[in-house]
Amino acid sequence: MNNSLEYQQKTLLQSLRWQDWLYALIVFAGSIFAYVKYSQYMDIYEVSFLFGAAALASYLGWKWKGLGKLVLAVGIISVFSISLYDGEQAKATQVFLLKFLISSQSAIMWMHVLFVLAMVTYWFAMYKRSDFAGKVASALTWSAVLFGFVGLMVRWYESYLIAPDVGHIPISNLYEVFILFCLITALLYLHYEQKLNTKQLGGFVLLVINAAVGFILWYTFDRQAHNIQPLVPALQSYWMKIHVPANFVGYGAFSLAAMVAAAYLLADKGILASRLPSLDVLDDLMYKSIAVGFAFFTIATILGAMWAAEAWGGYWSWDPKETWALIVWLNYAAWLHLRMVKGLRGPLLAWWSLIGLLITTFAFLGVNMFLSGLHSYGTL
Repeated sequence: MNNSLEYQQKTLLQSLRWQDWLYALIVFAGSIFAYVKYSQYMDIYEVSFLFGAAALASYLGWKWKGLGKLVLAVGIISVFSISLYDGEQAKATQVFLLKFLISSQSAIMWMHVLFVLAMVTYWFAMYKRSDFAGKVASALTWSAVLFGFVGLMVRWYESYLIAPDVGHIPISNLYEVFILFCLITALLYLHYEQKLNTKQLGGFVLLVINAAVGFILWYTFDRQAHNIQPLVPALQSYWMKIHVPANFVGYGAFSLAAMVAAAYLLADKGILASRLPSLDVLDDLMYKSIAVGFAFFTIATILGAMWAAEAWGGYWSWDPKETWALIVWLNYAAWLHLRMVKGLRGPLLAWWSLIGLLITTFAFLGVNMFLSGLHSYGTL
C-alpha cells in the first residue's frame, strides 16, 4: 500500500511542468507578501491558515488546471483593484474601474449578471444541441465565479479600510455566505462538467444558483445588507475561517445533487431524455455530490461543535441551528446508507435528494427566518 501511495505521489510530481511549479511559486510568494504586510494583525492560527491555503491552492491547481488559472486571475485582479484604492475607501466611487468593474460591490453585481446570462445560455445550448453555446455558457460561469471571488477578496480589504478592528474575512453574515454558496456550487458543477462532460446540466444547476442571486439582490436593495458590519464577539474566532467554508461546500454539493436529481426525474419520465446525460451518469453524479457534501458537512459539524465549546462552554446545546444541522446530517447519512449498503438506485433516491434540498434550505435560511438562538447572526 505504501508503495502504491508513493507511486501515485511520484506520478503527480513527475507530471508537473515548469508552469505548474511557477504557479505554486506565485501562490506562495503572494502568501509571503501577505504575511510580511499584515502579520501584525495575524495570530498563529491565521498564519497557519494562510500558508495552509497556499499549499491547498497549489495542490488543487495542479490537479485541476482550470482552478489554478482562476486562482491566479483572482489574485492578479484583486491586487490591482486594491492598488487603485490607495488606502482610501472613497476611491470606490471615484475611480472608474472601481466604480463600474472591480470594487467589491461592482464585481459582485457583475457576478449576478454573468450567472443569469450563463443560465440562459446553458438552456439555449441544450435546446439547440449547440456545443459552441455550451462552451460560451461555461465561459460565462467561469467569469461569474472570477468576479465573485474578486468581489469577496476586495471586500475583505475594504473591511480593513473602515478600521483595522472591523476587518474580517467576508463569510460572516447571510449576504456574504450567499455569495460564497453561489461560488462553491458553481465550482463544484464546473469540476464535474469538465470531468463528465455534462454541459446539459448547467441550466439546472444555475437555477439554484440564480435563486440565491435573487435573494442577494433583494437583500442588497431592500435591506442594504451589502454594507460591511463589525463582527459580533462570538464570530471573532479562527474557527469561522474553516467552519463556514466547510459548511458551504456541503450546502453547495447537496444543492448540486438536488438539481441533478431534478434532471434525473425528468429524464426518467422521458422528458428531455435525448438531451440529458444517461440515467447512469446522472445517478453517479448525484451520488458523488452527496458523498462530497456529506464529508464536508460532517467536518463542518465537528468544527462547529469545537467552536461552540470555546465560545459558549459546551459542544452541543440543541440550539435550532445545531438541531437542524443534525437533521440534515441524518438525512444524507440515510441516503448514503441506502445507496452504498442496500444498493438502492432510481427515482426514489432522486426524489429524496430533491426533497433534501428543502431540508437543507430550511437549515441554511429558514432557521434564521423563523427561529432564534445562539446562531442568530444572519437575521432577515
